[in-house]
Amino acid sequence: MGDLGWIAYPKNGWEEIGEVDENFAPIHTYQVCNVMEQNQNNWLLTSWISNEGASRIFIELKFTLRDCNSLPGGLGTCKETFNMYYFESDDEDGRNIRENQYIKIDTIAADESFTELDLGDRVMKLNTEVRDVGPLTKKGFYLAFQDVGACIALVSVRVYYKKCPSVIRNLALFPDTITGADSSQLLEVSGSCVNHSVTDEPPKMHCSAEGEWLVPIGKCMCKAGYEEKNNTCQVCRPGFFKASPHSPSCSKCPPHSYTLEEASTSCLCEEHYFRRESDPPTMACTRPPSAPRNAISNVNETSVFLEWIPPADTGGRKDVSYYIACKKCHSHSDLCEACGSHVRYLPQQTSLKNTSVMMVDLLAHTNYTFEIEAVNGVSDQNPGARQYVSVNVTTNQAAPSPISSVKKSKITKNSISLSWQEPDRPNGIILEYEIKYFEKDQETSYTIIKSKETTVTADGLKPGSAYIFQIRARTAAGYGGFSRRFEIETIPVSVAASSDQSQIPIITLSLTVGVILLAVVVIGFLLSGRRCGYSKAKQDPEEEKMHFHNGHIKLPGVKTYIDPHTYEDPNQAVHEFAKEIEASCITIERVIGAGEFGEVCSGRLKLQGKREFPVAIKTLKVGYTEKQRRDFLGEASIMGQFDHPNIIHLEGVVTKSKPVMIVTEYMENGSLDTFLKKNDGQFTVIQLAEMLRGIASGMKYLSDMGYVHRDLAARNILINSNLVCKVSDFGLSRVLEDDPEAAYTTRGGKIPIRWTAPEAIAFGKFTSASDVWSYGIVMWEVMSYGERPYWEMTNQDVIKAVEEGYRLPSPMDCPVALYQLMLDCWQKDRNSRPKFDEIVSMLDKLIRNPSSLKTLVNASNSVSNLLVEHSPVGSSAYRSVGEWLEAIKMGRYTEIFMKNGYSSMDAVAQVTLDLKHWISAAKKKESASPPATMKHWLLLLHWALLLLLCRPCFLRWNHCRDSGRVQQDEEAHPFM
Repeated sequence: MGDLGWIAYPKNGWEEIGEVDENFAPIHTYQVCNVMEQNQNNWLLTSWISNEGASRIFIELKFTLRDCNSLPGGLGTCKETFNMYYFESDDEDGRNIRENQYIKIDTIAADESFTELDLGDRVMKLNTEVRDVGPLTKKGFYLAFQDVGACIALVSVRVYYKKCPSVIRNLALFPDTITGADSSQLLEVSGSCVNHSVTDEPPKMHCSAEGEWLVPIGKCMCKAGYEEKNNTCQVCRPGFFKASPHSPSCSKCPPHSYTLEEASTSCLCEEHYFRRESDPPTMACTRPPSAPRNAISNVNETSVFLEWIPPADTGGRKDVSYYIACKKCHSHSDLCEACGSHVRYLPQQTSLKNTSVMMVDLLAHTNYTFEIEAVNGVSDQNPGARQYVSVNVTTNQAAPSPISSVKKSKITKNSISLSWQEPDRPNGIILEYEIKYFEKDQETSYTIIKSKETTVTADGLKPGSAYIFQIRARTAAGYGGFSRRFEIETIPVSVAASSDQSQIPIITLSLTVGVILLAVVVIGFLLSGRRCGYSKAKQDPEEEKMHFHNGHIKLPGVKTYIDPHTYEDPNQAVHEFAKEIEASCITIERVIGAGEFGEVCSGRLKLQGKREFPVAIKTLKVGYTEKQRRDFLGEASIMGQFDHPNIIHLEGVVTKSKPVMIVTEYMENGSLDTFLKKNDGQFTVIQLAEMLRGIASGMKYLSDMGYVHRDLAARNILINSNLVCKVSDFGLSRVLEDDPEAAYTTRGGKIPIRWTAPEAIAFGKFTSASDVWSYGIVMWEVMSYGERPYWEMTNQDVIKAVEEGYRLPSPMDCPVALYQLMLDCWQKDRNSRPKFDEIVSMLDKLIRNPSSLKTLVNASNSVSNLLVEHSPVGSSAYRSVGEWLEAIKMGRYTEIFMKNGYSSMDAVAQVTLDLKHWISAAKKKESASPPATMKHWLLLLHWALLLLLCRPCFLRWNHCRDSGRVQQDEEAHPFM
């Protein structure tokens, strides 16, 4: 209410007047109302105002303004607005400045004006207007109000700036902060941590133009030993601790620890309890574990398998591991000594996580003490508290040591006789010796002779050739290791050149007759339809001789499957057909499934001199019986005999350590049925047909070896990343006898009903024909993308329906050709079903002619039997002999046919017809007209050999060509 000291000019302009408002309260105003005069220019200038550091200020005006229409006569010079100006200055000297130096802020107009009536009723119509000015650059400023002819009263002028008030947030103090000059500007302000607090990231906030704190960044945390309460840091009480600023609050000391001080950052361990340096302070103090419990041993010759139960008290820790101490004890005294470095521990001796271990390479008939100690992370801090359990064992008889030296007794051009001494350490009674020999650089084709004496004669050798011999002994404990290799050369043949010349006619005649006789025998043998089986040929009462090629017994022209169950010692079958792999070469990565005998894992195999590659590993579970071990390794003995791109490949076995393992190639996409279910509808018909062709090719290979699978199903087909299908799971399979009609009879085993042929279900008879039935079911599974055969029908319903003639309907979008092939496989008469070689041929035709797969079953109700006879030789399908020979991959014989007068397909057809008549008469033991000439005779024989022998070779050549191995097979098969 005092004098403001504002300046008004001219003198008759603005006037400082004191009055009362409508409530009769005194107010202080500046008024001007010279509306009767022309050209008014009345100024009111404030005193100097300090901006106090603000760069943007706000001016709030409250005023009243008279309505010009309410004045007498409605003066035309009356105004209803006034102007507001400002001028910056660092001091009060700027007060006496010219009008044109002021900067206009705005023209102010009233929202409401009053009239004379309002004056009579004492109604004050106040107008409020707010304007802002900025940015200001000097210490202060003046305000000026210009009247140009209005009737106005200034009731209030409020000048202010905005700031963000001081605040504590996230334990950081942010001071008063004046807002920025720009209405959209955010000022970044750094805070300071309150007492006993620290920060990893400096705390910051942003002050908005409206004076509000926004966008906090970073924070302060109470340091170790203090916790946050009410925006301050308060000390941790005794018995509580806080180890890190990042911990939210003080915590009670963990079990078996304490603290007696304030602001503790950790707690001390009680007596006999410990903490590792790496243990967090929040972890309870712990102690060493108690001893393992219930340790048991299993002695196998010179190997000992130990198993135990974890300790009852782990000391409060989870990092329990085991250490095995081995001591060799003398039977005549209590003295024991360390076992030495020759003993191997599988998987390891120290830091053992499993509760089992195997020690190998122990001495035979020796007393051992094994101490199993449980250790954890604090065992080293209290050595006196370490406990262990002892196991005393005595090893059994061991296999004999290798033969050290071999002597040559007699050498001829075709035989080598050897003798040797018993092994230095026989470790028991020698039952027999096994002699392995092969021609140098031909290690994959070898012969094994067994003898009970320390002498042997290998005959039937090539003159002047070097042979490699190895010998090993067998006791009741098994075979010892092979001796080192001994290289011995037979005597070369030396015959005079003249003698050779004189013998040419005789030799030529003999060879001709021999070839003819051999051809007749081969033809008769092949036409009889019988297959060669394997039987052991006794050399003499003390010897047995077997020939091997690439790990398989070698018979003339036939590779035959050998049933491992015929071996008296199953371990011998495993070692003959499967390669032993060191357990250290295998890395198990993860479990991918479970089998009948244990877990199935994926991992990697690193063999010496080879790159590491992925493998699948079947393991034999702990606690197995000897029968389970035989059955488990029996599958490896079977698998090891096969070598085909569509049969799962066996890498080897682990039998000399535990766990016992079977290692095979790794198939990335797993079982076919699961893979198809996951990728329903994702493949073309050609791709599905290629999968079926691969399965059929693998089954043809098994069938040719005289092998019946018995459990052919999509679940037992594995598929790799290249969509190559391979037959697997040989646990149910058995071998056929020599008679192709012979079958294996089940002995109460489980039969997969939905995949099994009717005769196998009814009579327990399994043949390759029953495998063909199962293959038809696999075709249905593939074309339906893994659907369950016969859906939810019970096994009894399936048996009854099939017996009554019901067959699975065609899968959706299945080509007619493929469904007809399924129906052919499901012929009730097993002799009417196609053979696997016919199935492969049919699928090859369909794949090479994709248009044949376009006709779908649901597009036409008529289906025809596509398994028809091949076009006979001489059909109009071929225009010339050369074209026909090229088609069957025998173009190199064109010239021979032409020279002998067979230049047309009719002539070749006649030869074929003559041959058929001659063979038919020969089989019926009727008189057959001999060929007109010897040339014709030899040509017929040659032609018969081509028909009967070369066809399998050319089919194999086609397959090898497709799999990229044509060069290797061309060298192996001279017919090609």
